[in-house]
Amino acid sequence: MKFIIKLHPEITIKSKSVRQRMSKILQSNIRNVLKPLDENIKIRSDWDKLIVRTNIFTESHRLALIELLACIPGIQSFLEVVEHKVESLDEILTLTQEMFGDQLAGKTFCVRAKRRGQQSFSSLDVERYVGGGLNQRCETGGVKLKNPDIQVNLELDGERLYLISQQHAGLGGYPIATQESVLSLMSGGYDSGVSSYQFIKRGSRVHYCFFNLGGAEHEAGVREVVYYLWKKFGSSHRVKFISVPFEEVVGEILEKVDNGHMGVVLKRMMMRAGAAVAEKLAINALVTGESMGQVSSQTVTNLNVIDRVTDTLILRPLIAADKQDIIDIARKIGTATYAEKMPEYCGVISQSPTIKAKLGKVEHEETNFDFAVLDTAIQAAFVEDVRKLEQKWELPEVEFSQGEDLAEVILDIRSPEEEEEAPLTVPGHKVVTMPFFKLSSQFTELDSDKTYLLYCARGVMSRLQAIHLKEQGFDNVKVYKP
Repeated sequence: MKFIIKLHPEITIKSKSVRQRMSKILQSNIRNVLKPLDENIKIRSDWDKLIVRTNIFTESHRLALIELLACIPGIQSFLEVVEHKVESLDEILTLTQEMFGDQLAGKTFCVRAKRRGQQSFSSLDVERYVGGGLNQRCETGGVKLKNPDIQVNLELDGERLYLISQQHAGLGGYPIATQESVLSLMSGGYDSGVSSYQFIKRGSRVHYCFFNLGGAEHEAGVREVVYYLWKKFGSSHRVKFISVPFEEVVGEILEKVDNGHMGVVLKRMMMRAGAAVAEKLAINALVTGESMGQVSSQTVTNLNVIDRVTDTLILRPLIAADKQDIIDIARKIGTATYAEKMPEYCGVISQSPTIKAKLGKVEHEETNFDFAVLDTAIQAAFVEDVRKLEQKWELPEVEFSQGEDLAEVILDIRSPEEEEEAPLTVPGHKVVTMPFFKLSSQFTELDSDKTYLLYCARGVMSRLQAIHLKEQGFDNVKVYKP
């Protein structure tokens, strides 16, 4: 079984040395991806193509190879071919008839030939001779040069004839590692998954940085989508997954920063942390899924204020993309199913965010922030090989309660602004307020003999925090469901 790999057109117009380097890297990438499927796979490099050979001829193996080759960056298309050694036009006609003759019955057709190397005939000679011969020898519907039922594709390279049985679309782009590495800031939603894919396709090794705002369940979801992206499109190279615990950072922002500037300050803290992680990994650029005007922090003014926080290059491939276009790409590449179940968090961003933050005002707000909290989060960042993300996290089950037991205490974990705006009262129950960002440090001060029902507006943060507390060994927590 043989495949001819066609290079992405942008590779073919490079200088000779660059083209050879990219072709060699693509050859290595293909071998890395296909080796787990077939350790004896053979790959040969020619000037304008790569040839992949396998000695396994089962249909399941063929389909697996096609699936893998279709997702390797740098491949424009690939052809399933049968190779023969030929010396004359008559041999070409006979071999073509053996392969395609039965398919042409009652069908209009044309022959298209590509040729390189030394032969005594031209590509047009091949098309005319083989096309005329097939029309005479087979019961066809006639030759039709435009929009035929079947197009018979041939390629000649010196004495070698390649009969093309099927042609498959590739991913395009550049081979991974032909461009510099980047660090993608992953939230697990539609945008960050698509922006990461764009840079994989463009030839970068994409490492992933996750800012954990919601405990283990949030991280479990992001780990799933990161592993999927790597396995599907980037498995030719090892990359890193970095998890930065950001709950305390969020808590410090909610306590110390003016309500309208919380979102911009949070993004600036993320960029600071991302730049620090990137520096440790010798990476020169961050990638985000931000799109202009999509949310309040993504206005041109606010993005400018956010970018001022670091000298590290921040790349935004989706900056002018419509949301629906992003979702469509996510569906096409397979990340939409993960994004759809990714939780959204209540109480993290301010209720009335500014869309035109002033740099001086933001910097003044940050003087109230204890940067030791951010430094601690960066130091606590956990770095993993992406291959380890294949193992699913086993998350503890969380019970829900409507407060039937009057001895249970309801723990309101909303932000102070939310709690003040709509205080929670539950007849017959004691309600204790403790913002979610203080749970890790203050939950131990509560009476351990009591059972606590965690409450937030949407029920998302309460469930995540309940899981987080259970992981720390607290069994006296449930989620309050009014």
